[in-house]
Parts: sequence; C-alpha cells; structure tokens
Amino acid sequence: MNHYIAAARRRLRFFMNAKTRYDLHSPFMAELAERVLEDRRAFYAFSDIEIARGRWLFDRETIPASNLGAGSLVNAAAARSAGDILRSAAVDAETGRRLFRLAHWRKPATILELGASQGISTAYLASADRQAQVFTIEGNPPLAEKAKRHFTELGLDNIEVITGSFEEQLPAVLKKMERVDLLFIDGDHREAALLRYARQCAAYRTDDSVFVIADIHWSDEMERGWAQLCALPEVTLSVDLFHFGLLFFKKEFRERQHLAIVPARWKPWRLGV
Repeated sequence: MNHYIAAARRRLRFFMNAKTRYDLHSPFMAELAERVLEDRRAFYAFSDIEIARGRWLFDRETIPASNLGAGSLVNAAAARSAGDILRSAAVDAETGRRLFRLAHWRKPATILELGASQGISTAYLASADRQAQVFTIEGNPPLAEKAKRHFTELGLDNIEVITGSFEEQLPAVLKKMERVDLLFIDGDHREAALLRYARQCAAYRTDDSVFVIADIHWSDEMERGWAQLCALPEVTLSVDLFHFGLLFFKKEFRERQHLAIVPARWKPWRLGV
C-alpha cells in the first residue's frame, strides 16, 4: 500500500509543476510538445501492435524471473506467465505512441534499447522508421526469444535482439553501433546502474542524440538517478513526461533547462494564458 501512496504523491507533484505548450517559449520545446504530446494522428503501426498485444496477453507460457535489475515492487514471484509479465511490465499504449512519435520526429538512424522484455516498446520505436537500425538488449533469455517471435509476427526486420546482461553486452553493442542517436533505458531501476549505463552510452552520443529514461518516478531511487542525469554537464535540456524523461545535448541552447510538460488538454484552464 505504501508503494501506491508514494506513486500517487509523485504523480500529483509532477502534475502540479507541469507546463503545457502554452507556457513554452523555445521553438524547439514548442515543436517537441506538438510532435510528441499533441499529435493525435493514428499511425497504422499503433493498431498492429495493440492487436498483437491483445493476443499475447493470453500467453500462458511460464517465464522464470530474472535476477537482473531491481525487480518488481508489486510481484516478486519466481515465475509468471508471459501474459502476466506483458500486462505488468510492457509500456502502455499511450507511452508506446509517444515513443513512436519521438522517433518519428527525431528520425534516429540508430536506436539502442536496454530492456526489451517482450518487445512492445521496441516495436513502437522500430515502426517509426523501418530504415533505422534498432538494437535491444534483454537479460532474460525466454523473454528475448518471445520478443524475437513477436517482431517476426509484426514484420519488423530492422531489430537485432542481444541476449545477456547489460553489463556484459553493452560495450560490444556500442562499438558495433558506433553512435547512439536514440537511447531508451527501461531495464534496470537501480540508481547506480542507471547512471553507469547512461554514462557509457553518452560516449557514443552526438549533439542531436536523445536519451529516453523510463520510469523516472518509479521510486525515490529512480528520481535521484534522473536528477543526477539531468545535472550532467553535457545535458542542455531535460524534459519530464512522467512515464519517461528526455535528455538532449544540443549546444545551441543558451542555458540549461529542465521542464515537466503535459498535453494541453490535461490543464485546459491554461489555454492561451
């Protein structure tokens, strides 16, 4: 119960501090809000992924729990069905659509994901541009195999799944990629690990790269990790979207900025103010 109360408090704190597109003066921020939060178009990939998700939720195959990462705050079972894991661990449809829109807007040639699980978030990212090279690392072998089968079912052939721990696999994957245009970290909710992996990937970023950090309000530890990432000297803009945060490295920003933003419809009283 304490977990749910703490989560509600974090959500309320975020909402109270969040701005909308009507509060934004930077052209870049205004475009981010329009392209990622306000765009309501339904791309064909959305229905394809969600229809497939609906089928996969009934998958009763037993998957042993991984001993990597921070684990679940609400379910510490030694084994669970694939459908149950998908229901609790995969990004929801709205978050997936935001990831798609972000990739569709920024057009990254290379995408790296840490934490594929069964591939819902990967599918959204990879569907934004079928020419992008997507690498995703998953530490739980049965889940990695599920993800591969799901990508085949969706017709996504621009994804390479690497099975193993981030610590072991990340250095080789980074060398193979040569640069990281978009990074999505969603597989280890420990503060020290988050900082370590983000810093490793930062050595392969460009000024136009964007780092996406999932579940930044998942726990006090993740909030501390997010705050430390925002404070990195190379980060010039950090954006809190609650379910994930964005880190940008564009040198043309005159001063470091940190903003929390929500769709304008969430705060209708701010329209035009």
